[in-house]
Amino acid sequence: MTIRLPGADGRLRLYEPRREPLAVRPGAPPVSRTVFAAAHVVADPYADLSPGAPAAVDWDATLAFRRHLWSHGLGVAEAMDTAQRGMGLDWAGAAELIRRSAAEAKAVGGRIACGAGTDQITRGTLDGIRAAYEEQLAVVEESGAQPVLMASRALAEAARGPEDYLELYGHLLRQSARPVILHWLGPMFDPALAGYWGSPDLDTAAGAFLELIAAHPGKVDGVKVSLLHAGREIALRRRLPPGVRCYTGDDFHYPELIAGDDHGFSHALLGVFDPLGPLAAEAVRLLDTGDTEGFRALLDPTVDLARHLFSAPTRYYKTGVVFLAWLAGHQSHFTLLGGLQSARSLPHLARAYELADRLGLFPDPQLAETRMKTLLTLYGVTP
Repeated sequence: MTIRLPGADGRLRLYEPRREPLAVRPGAPPVSRTVFAAAHVVADPYADLSPGAPAAVDWDATLAFRRHLWSHGLGVAEAMDTAQRGMGLDWAGAAELIRRSAAEAKAVGGRIACGAGTDQITRGTLDGIRAAYEEQLAVVEESGAQPVLMASRALAEAARGPEDYLELYGHLLRQSARPVILHWLGPMFDPALAGYWGSPDLDTAAGAFLELIAAHPGKVDGVKVSLLHAGREIALRRRLPPGVRCYTGDDFHYPELIAGDDHGFSHALLGVFDPLGPLAAEAVRLLDTGDTEGFRALLDPTVDLARHLFSAPTRYYKTGVVFLAWLAGHQSHFTLLGGLQSARSLPHLARAYELADRLGLFPDPQLAETRMKTLLTLYGVTP
């Protein structure tokens, strides 16, 4: 049995789908690394999902996907970039998502961290930005989840230099009830965040970032670094104070960063662990036994898929993540908030299907093939 897939060159080629999925079972959380999957949201396909419309979420399917991640021992990073924050999910929807997911985490004993940002405003003064952060931080803390202080587009526009970041973040850290995760999201994920921490020079920015952490001992659980540059992450990781974790957000180099070196390793908070969840958890459990070679053997082959999903323009990786969730049977439709199912081309989606299928990521390969053929037919391709 074969399926005809369109390539980037516009030609159709034959692909023979895999018949059996990769054998992975639910399991306990890994102990050698703390691992979060940044989870996507499932849109309500019967609502108005056009750009600018209020977020309409299918709560049953969204929470079911989080239970799937928890069942494999992963933590859930909620209301993050993968959940379309600022790209279809408004603050009202994000607040409801945080409350519902945190309650679900308590019910099943799952680990959860939730993003607090400033996306209820588009711009403002530093005082207004601080108030927006405080509002979101209160929602996260009231839910009982661990806060992730997300990068702010409004702050990137309003800040005059590193001192504004240090003052504002310092205020938030002092009032936080529990240690937070600081999130440094690079401009490849969101162009509006260029120059974050007060400088377009990444060395200068890293200096301000580390100064903030050092000035507030006990207030920072860890840092999530999403710069897609392994060398910079390693250099930053080695300069962190004792007890402060580095959570890799590098969806290109995660196997080597999680495996680590003689000087340390990274934990993980990754959008690519949404589609890779069961396989990623199985791989990290091998690290628990000291089997670094087995970990790399299982996780290294996934990098081609990750690099494809997160290819430029990187911010549209959510389309591929939701597409794979549909093929895997985690939701009944391929629809995203804000109409972002149209943000990637058919050849891009076809390649994502092929790479994921080769890895055995689909629990039911026949269902994935049938759905891929449905999409192809919709585009006028005879599969």
